Amino acid sequence: MPTPPADSVDPKLLEILVCPLTKCPLEYDAEKQELISRAARLAYPIRDGIPIMLPEEARRID
Repeated sequence: MPTPPADSVDPKLLEILVCPLTKCPLEYDAEKQELISRAARLAYPIRDGIPIMLPEEARRID
């Protein structure tokens, strides 16, 4: 099994992660390295392949 790039997120992890505020599913934005919560209107950053699931670290989106 090939090793994924260092900045990518494990697809199995993406399947189980939800927004900590709304518990809704997240969308993965590979280009921006963010997990998007449409319900909370937040974008959670991914740093070194690790999703940072803290609302205070998230970027507001419109």
